[in-house]
Amino acid sequence: MLKISHLYKSFRDKDVLKDLNLEVQDGSIFGLVGINGAGKSTLLRLIAGVYRADGGTITLNDQDTYTDAAARGRIAFVSDEQYYPLGSTIDSLKLLYTSMYDFDEEAYRKYLDMFELDPKMSVPNLSKGMKRRVSLLFALSIKPELILLDEAYDGLEPLARLRFKKALTDLIEDEHVSVIISSHNLKELEDICDSYGILEDGRIISYGDLLQSKEQINKYQAAFTEELPENAFSGLDILHREKQGRVYNLVIRGSQEEVTDALNTLHPVILDVLPVNFEELFIYELESRGTRYE
Repeated sequence: MLKISHLYKSFRDKDVLKDLNLEVQDGSIFGLVGINGAGKSTLLRLIAGVYRADGGTITLNDQDTYTDAAARGRIAFVSDEQYYPLGSTIDSLKLLYTSMYDFDEEAYRKYLDMFELDPKMSVPNLSKGMKRRVSLLFALSIKPELILLDEAYDGLEPLARLRFKKALTDLIEDEHVSVIISSHNLKELEDICDSYGILEDGRIISYGDLLQSKEQINKYQAAFTEELPENAFSGLDILHREKQGRVYNLVIRGSQEEVTDALNTLHPVILDVLPVNFEELFIYELESRGTRYE
């Protein structure tokens, strides 16, 4: 299990992460989301041991990921910024990885074929999407316990995305690997993640099981024959509210049954309930805290 406790990180005079706490269970695919500049990439680099925290701890199965080389060796990190030395090939990169990690030759051959890569390819000359395939090839070939993916799908075409998702789900099922994915494409995350965390103002403001969280937030459209008083919806946890005449569009957190019962006491002539998707959940969570998402 990955455990982060009271994590702090600043650059010069800017606090990026402030008393951040998070746990990611083994065998989980965790979606890390937040607006630009929220600190997602910084958090992943801290977990990977690239940066040193200014305060707090990050442990993988009770081992510190910055000070313990063995713990870092069980973490695969695919950065959003891909850099490869001039003249490097997949074969030459393999020599580097085999010297630093518990390299799995069988997995390497499997993913080399899956991503349609040639070991003799000159990596710096590849397209963005092909470089991403190379990064994923090695991330999946080092027997990781934790995989960190910063904008994992960036540059991948649809078929490569599908193959990669299949590879991740197989790894989780067979090896109980944990995965943290940061992406701006929340639809992609919704398709594969079972848990999530929203990073805002240097802290995780909301996290948990994705399905359960979506079930706790719903959209309600209610129409009334008479004007309602301002306090008509008091007692309900309203994340978003719009009014057109006597029709209200509401996003409310809480048990659908309990919220519906409460709205029915106001005697609506129409009451429709709609589920929210992951992107809407993210937007409404931020809106409820006064943050505008674009």
